[in-house]
Amino acid sequence: MAIKIIELLNSLDKIAPFGLAESWDNVGLLIGDRQRESRSVLLGLDPTLSLLEEAISRGADTLITHHPCIFRPLPFVHTNSPDGAFLELALAEKINVIACHTNFDSAALGVSDALAMLLGLKELAPLRRISPVEDKNQGLGRIGSYASPLSFEEFMRQVFTALDLKNVMLAGKLPEVVQTVALCGGSGSDLTEEAFSQGADVYLSAEIKHSTARWAEEVGFCVIDGSHYATERPALALLEKQLEAQVSASGRELQILQSESEKPVFTTFNKNDF
Repeated sequence: MAIKIIELLNSLDKIAPFGLAESWDNVGLLIGDRQRESRSVLLGLDPTLSLLEEAISRGADTLITHHPCIFRPLPFVHTNSPDGAFLELALAEKINVIACHTNFDSAALGVSDALAMLLGLKELAPLRRISPVEDKNQGLGRIGSYASPLSFEEFMRQVFTALDLKNVMLAGKLPEVVQTVALCGGSGSDLTEEAFSQGADVYLSAEIKHSTARWAEEVGFCVIDGSHYATERPALALLEKQLEAQVSASGRELQILQSESEKPVFTTFNKNDF
């Protein structure tokens, strides 16, 4: 039996409660009908026209993205713009669009947990807890540790494997060994000082501000910018696994797909490429 959108939203709310979203965010069903049935969903990070076209080509009637397709109030919809074209096509094809953004960032098994588990970290705890909440595992970022210290070289091999990258940016003093690691999938520059104060040997996140990198340099703390896309992408597999469990427990049927077309937005070039 197919699942209704309202039931799908209830399942997502159990995984990443929508009430955890930041006050400035926009999450939940952004396009669609709560009473419509869904038989296939596509998971992706960014609500782009190409992702929407992939959903249509693969027969998905619902798109679940991390970043919301409608972030701020729209004064107008120009269909010759990327945002307008996205809305026009979603409405024309009756594609439901759901966002799980900062609620999934702060969920007990959310964006940062996915990255931490890929790195092999244990004893995870939020870097910044949400107060008051019943679940002590809810909050932004994560801090965890290895049972035995890794050399910095060993740790970086773990990072490159987890992020599926060849290059990252680093600032500050590189530690000889790494045992305690703080991280935040996506934009986490504002958590850097908390990572340092909680005793992390290194902090991995994305969109690290220049001033934050300078601060890390001054205090001798290592920060790694692994890019927004790469630090969040592992969360899709975790969401898929949790959603499959929720749908199975409900007795409904739903095909859950991960995007095959979505790729990092930035490309690395060096002078030898020209």
